[in-house]
Formats: sequence, structure tokens, C-alpha cells
Amino acid sequence: MANSTPFAQRMAKWLLVDGYNMAFRAFYGMPELTRADGFPTGALHGWIKTLWRLVDQEKPDAMLVFFDLGGSQDRLLLHPTYKAQRKETPAPLEQQMPIIKTLTRHMGFVGIELDGVESDDLLAAQARMLANAGHDVLIVSADKDFAQCVDDRIKILLPPPTANPKLGWRVLDPVAVVEKFGVPPAQIAEYLALVGDTSDNIPGINGVGPKTAVKWFQEFKTLEGIIAHAAELKPERFRELVAQEADKLRMNLKLTTLRTESPLPHVGPGEAKTVELFALLESLEMKSSLNEARTRYSPQQELF
Repeated sequence: MANSTPFAQRMAKWLLVDGYNMAFRAFYGMPELTRADGFPTGALHGWIKTLWRLVDQEKPDAMLVFFDLGGSQDRLLLHPTYKAQRKETPAPLEQQMPIIKTLTRHMGFVGIELDGVESDDLLAAQARMLANAGHDVLIVSADKDFAQCVDDRIKILLPPPTANPKLGWRVLDPVAVVEKFGVPPAQIAEYLALVGDTSDNIPGINGVGPKTAVKWFQEFKTLEGIIAHAAELKPERFRELVAQEADKLRMNLKLTTLRTESPLPHVGPGEAKTVELFALLESLEMKSSLNEARTRYSPQQELF
């Protein structure tokens, strides 16, 4: 029986999806499928199957999908080579991204993007806003940055590793974050500032790996604590290096810390546009997805 309480007033389960992270997985996880005219559709097939799988598996009350429009202006001012090492998006995926966004909205899932603001920040801020209102949040991403968001209300849903798909989808709660990284969620940004984050082109202290970093955090509690006790660090070879690079570590922390203040208001759930969805899938020659969509979005079926 449907819940008669207005959606905004009841506690709900929200899925917040890291759009580009999952789009890349969809692209590389599918064969190179094309429409009759040669237009690539592999990522589109993978994308729609992923979103429906998440609905079936997690049964959320609402889903928001976050995309990047442009670079993070504040981080680029601090560190001009931020994410500069990342390869160009493959041309076939670039062609499919506008349609991935359109498909998302037609399926009833809200697509969120803002020029000049990283999607990670938009997602993290919406997660905090929802958690503060008493909702449960699952962040769908393989990006380790989101581990800093985890608490009793916010968890991460990790997709199966490409190298070991049998592991399946896994949930990271606060205990699992400590098991995975050796530090609690509140220290993840500081941990990444120290060891570096190659995916974002953030250099840590050369030679400091996870084991050393965890040991220092256990002893000195915070990044500032580690800097303040640089002369006591072990191994001794890092003492002068940490002292010399204190300002770099503080800059790194600004780069690794996700924003919790949202430039956007609270975003509500979307509604499926079935006529547009069916027409788009037909134009893409995605026959099996079209048949499934007709079943899923029939008048007898609810989106969630």
C-alpha cells in the first residue's frame, strides 16, 4: 500500500550515483555495440542495465545522478595540475554521454550538474543535507574520496571490482572504512593528503605509503599533529621531508576535502517520462531495453 505521507516529510532511502564513475564502468564493461548507422550504444546498454539493477537490488525511494560539466575552479586555483594527468574521455563514450544524461532523466532519475563545481562536491553536499534531515543515503561509486562522507546515515555502495567481479556489490559503513583504509571516515581526507591520490594528481609525501600513514595517524591523531611532531616520526628519513612539505600537505587537504555546503537546494525525486523514454530507446535500436522499459513502466508498475 502506498505511503500517504508527503515524500519530503518522511524518512526515505536515497541512492546518489557518481555519474561519470559509473558511465566509465558501463562503457568498459560492455562490448562495442552500435546502432545500424554506426552510432555507439555499448555504454548506453550498460548504463540502463546498471540503473535498473540498482533499483531492483536496493529498492530506493529516490535516485539522483551527478555529472561533471567543468573543472573544479577552486581546486584548480590551488593546484593548476589537479586531475591534469587524466586521459581524454574515449570518443565513443563522449558521444554517448549526452544520451546517458537524457536516458537518466527519462527513466525518472534526476540528473544534477553545475558548471565549475565538481560533481563529487555536489554529491557529498546533497548526501549531508539528506542525512541531516534523517534520510538514509547510499553513495554509488568506486571513488575512495567518498569514504570521508560515511557515517551512520551515509554509506557507500561499491560496484564489483573489474579485476574480481565475483566480489559483487559491497556496502562500506564506518567499520568497513576503517577495515579498508586503516583510518575512520573523519580522517580520510587527511589520509589522502598524506599518501596522495594519483587519480586526482595530488602528490603526497614521497615514499609514505598506507601502512606508514596509518601508524602516524594512530600516534599523532591528525595531519596537523603529524606535522607538529615531524621531528619524532619514524622512519627517521621522513622527519625533515614532512617538516619541509607542511604547506603542501595543508594544500593537499584542501584538495582532498569534499564540500559539505551545497550551492544547490535540496533536490526532490524525479518522475519517469515514459513516452520520451520509449521513443528514445526505439531510436537507439535498443530493443531488449525497450521491451523491459514497457514492462517496468506500465501503469501497473511503480518506479520504486
